[in-house]
Amino acid sequence: MKVLVVVDMQNDFIDGSLANPLAQAIVKKVAKYVSKFEGLIVFTRDTHNQDYLNTREGKHLPVPHCIAQTEGWRVNSEILKAAEENKKARVAFVNKSTFSGGTSLYVGIQTICENPEVIEFCGTCTDICVVSNVLAMIGAFKEAQIIVHKDLCAGLTEEKHNAALEVMRSCQVEVVK
Repeated sequence: MKVLVVVDMQNDFIDGSLANPLAQAIVKKVAKYVSKFEGLIVFTRDTHNQDYLNTREGKHLPVPHCIAQTEGWRVNSEILKAAEENKKARVAFVNKSTFSGGTSLYVGIQTICENPEVIEFCGTCTDICVVSNVLAMIGAFKEAQIIVHKDLCAGLTEEKHNAALEVMRSCQVEVVK
């Protein structure tokens, strides 16, 4: 079975408290890809509580974002609708409290698809959350082909996006358009 991990395409990262024009620019392309994907689509959701500013991450990035159950925490509606209307896909969600879903992403995938042949990635931010999740899944699913769609990812900057792609290539990840 094929798996598509859509990393953190949440309102706060697109047009909310951490708005990014590069993330805004990929919404329609991600929605189109999701609408045609056949397999398991897993949405990761960066998930914080009201005490976010007191966490290690919050002390380094003092901008409250993706507070559970708020509008900013929700997956972009255009992308989510495309996934939900796709009759050839199964949709799942994994909440994560930091950059990588790590164990929770592994369990979320493995529960539905014990040994995925291919795990594809898209989303934001290439240089933080995408790369963190990709590297974690390389270790978790040692025999799966790992693919990153570079045109369906957005970094904080174009330079950081490209640097993260190079790191992933160095780790035997297939980076495709």
